[in-house]
Amino acid sequence: MRARWIAVLRTPVGAGAGVLLLLVLLLAAFAPVLWSGQANAIDTEHLLQGSSSAHWLGTDSLGRDIFYRVLVASRTSILLALLATAIAVITGLALGCAPTMMGRRAGRVTTAVVNIAVAFPGLLLALFFAVIFGVGAKGAVLAIGFAGAPAFARLTQTLVAGIAERDFVAAARIAGVGRFRTLLRHILPNIAEPLVVNATIGAGGALLAFAGLSFLGLGVQPPAYDWGRLMGEGLNGIYVHPAAALAPGVAVVIAGLAFNLFGEAVAKGFGVPVLKGARVRDRVPEATPAAPTDDDAVLVVKDLCVSFPGPITPVRGVSFTVGKGEIVGVVGESGSGKSLTALAVAQLIEPPGQVRASELSFLGAPLLGRVAGRGTAAARRRLLGTSFAMVFQDPMTSFNPTKRIGVQLAEGAREHQGLSRRQAMARAIDRLRAVRVPAAERRARQYPHEFSGGMRQRAMIGMGLMGTPALIVADEPTTALDVTVQRQVLRLLETIRTEDEVAVLLISHDITVVAQVCDRVLVMYAGRIVEDLPSTELATGARHPYTRALLAAVPDLETPLDEPLAVIAGRPVDPAQMPSGCAFAARCEFAGDRCRDEDPALVSHGPGHQVACWNPQGTAGWQARYVGGETIRTGQR
Repeated sequence: MRARWIAVLRTPVGAGAGVLLLLVLLLAAFAPVLWSGQANAIDTEHLLQGSSSAHWLGTDSLGRDIFYRVLVASRTSILLALLATAIAVITGLALGCAPTMMGRRAGRVTTAVVNIAVAFPGLLLALFFAVIFGVGAKGAVLAIGFAGAPAFARLTQTLVAGIAERDFVAAARIAGVGRFRTLLRHILPNIAEPLVVNATIGAGGALLAFAGLSFLGLGVQPPAYDWGRLMGEGLNGIYVHPAAALAPGVAVVIAGLAFNLFGEAVAKGFGVPVLKGARVRDRVPEATPAAPTDDDAVLVVKDLCVSFPGPITPVRGVSFTVGKGEIVGVVGESGSGKSLTALAVAQLIEPPGQVRASELSFLGAPLLGRVAGRGTAAARRRLLGTSFAMVFQDPMTSFNPTKRIGVQLAEGAREHQGLSRRQAMARAIDRLRAVRVPAAERRARQYPHEFSGGMRQRAMIGMGLMGTPALIVADEPTTALDVTVQRQVLRLLETIRTEDEVAVLLISHDITVVAQVCDRVLVMYAGRIVEDLPSTELATGARHPYTRALLAAVPDLETPLDEPLAVIAGRPVDPAQMPSGCAFAARCEFAGDRCRDEDPALVSHGPGHQVACWNPQGTAGWQARYVGGETIRTGQR
């Protein structure tokens, strides 16, 4: 931060504007102390005099020195402009953060009010509020402050919406941090720079607006005076005595330029820009999950549906169970519903999205609805905050860039385990050591940008281990990492599973990694599980054409270099236009009329193996057909 400020002040515009702004602020602070006597001294012998050696800018109708009055008026003008800017920023922050704090309906009302207010010119709003609050300095400050609030509210809404979607905010919510604390500790620090820059620029506009109201007689009233009041008093004699009106006008311009130019320089240096439920389509219910639902079940999901207005249902009737110490992999193309399923389990689907399930329980506690005991909202937050860990796809966006790594890891322990600041930090350092972060004590004091990609991902896993997790949901944890670091992260998850019997739900596009690491594999397509099988049978026993096509699309050392790589023909279905039959029928070479008319259920095809297909393929000889290069594109015989 210090380097960035130094870089701003080293530029010609930044240095010049900084010096000018400093002089203006010093003048506002000390001018009334030094020159109030000269400014208020009445001299009836020199009324309305022009410029002279005794009075550089002449005198007014009472013989008072205009030059000293302009200097002394700087405090009132600058102070009232800054007060108006503060009101605008605080009100704008409140309105801009309302959608995040107050929920969907109240947020939409607030957004509509802000949009209407932004449509009106700022000066018109200032005059409107001036009439409401009355004539005088107090009314003018409130008028200008509330007139400038809509612009700051619109800016805040845009910035908050961008930060609220980041993974570290979702991680804070999983840890049980409330909305208000999330706003103060995670969102506002990340939007502080653009708000400060725009407030600096807005102060120049507030200064000009306040001078305008005082000039019209709506602002500062006699005997007090500011630059706008002095301009109004000197207007009548502008042709005879122009300095009386022009001098305060020049002061307004210089002060306004100081604020605006400094704000522009900071903006350039920092790189900151200025400025009800859906219905689920009828479908065939799925069969009982392959894994048994017994006392060792950590997560039980039955008939899970995630829907959005449209109606759009990207997750349709997903059922599975994750047992204690089990690693379950979820694979499928982008848009198949893998991440939405994980977010639904983590309670991170916000309105207008809706989550429904016949059962969604974690460690025996229901996650949907309000029931007594452990299912209450507070108990549910504590349960998820201490026993549920989420590892997001991009480790860079998973941490708050304005807070140190140790502080972010310690937050969950202080919130849910009641540890003191020192105890929570000691726990954070211990967890960093547990995930193989070297020099953990020193690293805990560093910021996320000082970590490599692999260490950020390890620290993210360490955050999940701050409590006593029974389940880790890893959503593409190795996508942004190179192959070596990927192996290290996967080994770390395997070690955690082995040592602490922690269940892991691993979401990945890499079907070969899932086959090597996981105990079971769930293959998803178009929001449904189309095959559930042990990982040991994936290479030779897959029976759904989509699973086989995914395996065939993975090149290996025996893939011919002179032939095109295998791909899956066609495109995934649009969740808003789901077909009536099997969603994969349009891309499947084995599809028949029944496939296009009826959606198959997930039924058993052997011990621990389920397939949702009307024409499941046999296991003999299929590798030569798909992997050996004979069939390049499925969908073509």
